[in-house]
Amino acid sequence: MTGAQMMVESLREEGVQVVFGYPGATICPFYDALAQSDIRHVLVRQEMHAGHAASGYARVTGRVGVCAATSGPGALGLLMGVATAYMDSIPLVAITGQVACDQLGRDVFQELDVTGAAASFVKYSYLVKDARELPRIFREAFHIAATGRPGPVLIDVPIDIQLADGGAFHYPEHVDLRGYKPTKRGHTLQIGRVAEAVRQARRPVICAGGGVISGRAADKLLAFAEHTRIPIVSTMMGLGAFDSDHPLYFGMVGIHGHAAANRAMRESDLILFMGARIGDRAIFSNRMVSPDAVIVHIDVDPAEIGKNMATRIPIVGRLGHILPELQRRCEPTDTGDFLAELTACKTRPAEDAPARPGYVNPKLFIRRLSERMPDGQILACDVGQNQLWVARNTHIHHTTLLFSGGFGAMGYSLGAAVGAAIGAPERPVIALCGDGAFQMAMMELGTLTQEGLPIKVVVINNHRLGMISEIQQGRYEGREFAIEMGNRPDLLTIAAAYGIASRRLSADGEIDSAVRMLLEAKGPFLLECVVDPNESTL
Repeated sequence: MTGAQMMVESLREEGVQVVFGYPGATICPFYDALAQSDIRHVLVRQEMHAGHAASGYARVTGRVGVCAATSGPGALGLLMGVATAYMDSIPLVAITGQVACDQLGRDVFQELDVTGAAASFVKYSYLVKDARELPRIFREAFHIAATGRPGPVLIDVPIDIQLADGGAFHYPEHVDLRGYKPTKRGHTLQIGRVAEAVRQARRPVICAGGGVISGRAADKLLAFAEHTRIPIVSTMMGLGAFDSDHPLYFGMVGIHGHAAANRAMRESDLILFMGARIGDRAIFSNRMVSPDAVIVHIDVDPAEIGKNMATRIPIVGRLGHILPELQRRCEPTDTGDFLAELTACKTRPAEDAPARPGYVNPKLFIRRLSERMPDGQILACDVGQNQLWVARNTHIHHTTLLFSGGFGAMGYSLGAAVGAAIGAPERPVIALCGDGAFQMAMMELGTLTQEGLPIKVVVINNHRLGMISEIQQGRYEGREFAIEMGNRPDLLTIAAAYGIASRRLSADGEIDSAVRMLLEAKGPFLLECVVDPNESTL
């Protein structure tokens, strides 16, 4: 086999069904071998979105996403998606072409030290120098990406290695990497310490992060919470793990979080952080947490424990292994008074601003949309005000939310929606973004139409960079600069150019009919929601 054939055969051995990418000269041997296989290829319109699509695919399937690009500018474009996956702990294998080995370091056409460029945001990277090593490298890459704290692995393959004779193909059955032995089961002594802390606590709370979802541990965590009667809050990346109307769930924490969730954190005497990085968007100040609270941090990545908050009881391991043992050791707690206080705070009715002629209230729109979304809905959300409107106002009921929570990459939602729709074709998918993010990704309308994906696209259009406007208003004496997007392009014309049906919504009284049209459309559909430029995030 050639090196390129070995690459494709390695993907087949890993059960890969789809690759998201954009070809170029130095990756052409791989693409030629891919064309002769049964692996589906999805041609994105810009390399960044290959990474986002592979991420969306990985998040809804639980499998490693695969993306590919050529050397130089292709690889550099792909790295935006790779970095996004790294910050959100999404398992990816990114394959890049490279110039021939004898040209490395000579600044030839489209050469880039991509392994060096990506060093700070991949779990590991390979620059392949011997075609015979490709099966081992691919086996290791998929193992590293999917185990421990999930994340991206980069494989950079020079074109001469892809064309070289790699000899007989043998795919390793096992991986044994010295120094890489992720812990799965938590230390039994530490689990006992947590159980004792739960027994002594009077106002405990669980803070669930994205690791609960990526670790497929939501059901086990809910069983533990119901057994112990401990209330649950979540970070933004933990949204979707629990239904909004569950009596033990009190919403998202953080500066843009829900009042009941922040109150739970502030008044708790025991906080159980589970699968959460405890980043600044979740805990923006030490004042959010009582100084007397006992902090427990359970995470698969030991590097995260204690990094952002001093931890009394750390446990390293997978939640799916730890939670059943922790539940076995814990008794139900007497949290009745605490739950009653939080429930009263949670059930306060939302106050909507009065209707504004010519505009739609985005918070009201998102609430109405989420109330009517079918079970199993996937909602891929972009970055900016629209992300926080979704996080605060979505009624979650068997809903999967896809955020770029750690890296905050604008343009994320449309690519992620493409990957999600391919990974879960039986589930409805919505991509929701602002007008700024949409213009970073609108070329991917070509991908979804070419692939025949019935994705619904919602663009919250305030004709400006709304969150930056708020920052400039609050911190820079109201000097607004470089935030106006203008009133072009006409989004309905853009949709028509791709053969996509569309509608513009500009009044609260039309929300129900617009949502119905969006959800009932048989194919892709674009709904533009015209929003007051001065609409606040909160």
